[in-house]
Amino acid sequence: MTYQVVVSDVHMIRPEAIRDHLGDAAEATFAELGSVEALVAECEAVDADAAITDVATPVPAAVFETLDLSVVARAAVGFDNIDVSAAADAGVTVTHVPGYCTDEVATQALALLLACVRAVREYDESVRRGEWAAFPSRNLHRLRGRTLGFVSFGAIGRRLAELTSGFGVDAVAYDPYLDESETEDVGVDVELVGFEELLERSDYVSVNAPATPETRGMFDADAFSRMRAESILVNTGRGAVVDEDALVSALDAGEIGAAGLDVFESEPLSPESPLTDREDVVLSPHAGWYSEESIEELNRRVASDVRRVLRGETPESPVDPEWA
Repeated sequence: MTYQVVVSDVHMIRPEAIRDHLGDAAEATFAELGSVEALVAECEAVDADAAITDVATPVPAAVFETLDLSVVARAAVGFDNIDVSAAADAGVTVTHVPGYCTDEVATQALALLLACVRAVREYDESVRRGEWAAFPSRNLHRLRGRTLGFVSFGAIGRRLAELTSGFGVDAVAYDPYLDESETEDVGVDVELVGFEELLERSDYVSVNAPATPETRGMFDADAFSRMRAESILVNTGRGAVVDEDALVSALDAGEIGAAGLDVFESEPLSPESPLTDREDVVLSPHAGWYSEESIEELNRRVASDVRRVLRGETPESPVDPEWA
């Protein structure tokens, strides 16, 4: 029996790689999705057994009530646009691809941090304007001896801690799901602290947290008021963790010094956003995950897990309904 798989035809999907890793277990149909209606229509058209979806395609309970799917595979780490509980109730397996871009996101966080630490955007724009000024609009400080705080200390935070260890920074982390014994294998000294203490002690804060009921809006006006006046915020986690209006207000008030952002509350970021014309903010288009190597791993793992489920095997990276 050859199963049918509908695949979201987006930039990170490589059709030949998907076909190769599905093998003879399934045929793939590639389609532009982006909406519940498009997903349902494409799946009904081929009587799909599985779907590989993207960040722009919501998969609510209605999908599982309408379609007879065996597996929905999210071609990413996050799965917050899939109703995992409804999938479990319908007997549908949900998979994702954790860790495929750990190195890339950690490197992006480091790049954003260094760009802010050295005012790279402001220097670049001033030179292009014909200016030649060593002193930017805010004070710059050496990295060595500063404190870097990690909000969530999973694989990406740990990799960033490794990358920054050579700069001579001290590391603190807030992660309510860890205890001290779980940081011993990192290879660098990391002190676990409470959230408020992290804000008060850190010169740099790296947000690596997913969007959950506990983390949404975590960086609000109160949080920014607790941060050091020249501190730098880097967010490569999820945009919903940071209240962007509160961030702009904090920058205007001098409560923090700069920010480097790869993720936003609404994506793509509007050109009208007040974040876009600031020299104290460095932006990237939620691209921290990207390299050719991460693309290859993403396609291989997402297709291989679909193949496993369709063959009645256990997937490598199932989503536990209790995580939802």
